[in-house]
Amino acid sequence: GQSELIQAITGLRKVKSGSIKIKGREVVGFSPRKITEMQVSHVPEDRHRDGLVLEMMLSENIALQTYYKEPLSNKGVLNYNQINSYARKLMEEFDVRAASELVPARALSGGNQQKAIIAREVDRDPDLLIVSQPTRGLDVGAIEYIHKRLISERDKGKAVLVVSFELDEILNLSDRIAVIHDGKIQGIVKPSETNKQELGILMAGGEIKEGSNG
Repeated sequence: GQSELIQAITGLRKVKSGSIKIKGREVVGFSPRKITEMQVSHVPEDRHRDGLVLEMMLSENIALQTYYKEPLSNKGVLNYNQINSYARKLMEEFDVRAASELVPARALSGGNQQKAIIAREVDRDPDLLIVSQPTRGLDVGAIEYIHKRLISERDKGKAVLVVSFELDEILNLSDRIAVIHDGKIQGIVKPSETNKQELGILMAGGEIKEGSNG
């Protein structure tokens, strides 16, 4: 249910029933762009399928969320000087390593592809940052960098929703952990008050007794 939950929040999946509110506003039925314009950023689970257009230039990918706004475009005409300059700025700030901003996104390593997506989404200064599987398939250096950026956003007072199958990652990053089983939230716990074994029980649909971890 993790993927379905994120798709529902971001407007990528039609909601059959229930309510989703962002900053007190009902968003069921909103388009993905309308939700994005509410200062919601989304780093998707599959960076190749949903996060990047691999054959497009890195600069174009970095501008995907803002290309239709000034100064990156004017009256529908893209300003590539501004787009490329904007991409170079984010590449430096977020340590995205590539030969230049003009190479296709496909040419980057997995870690640099992920950092480019995070740069694009974090630079929008979101109130809600949703990150799915943030470090899947990445090396240790990229994982450490991405974790630091997510914690930095949390420390700024932003709401950060991290979805991950990596229990160590969840325990290290989270203030609260919600475990989903069979489409429902099975439990909400604090990292300081739980462990992998208890999370495993919740993931399997079981229940944990209060104070059972110590």
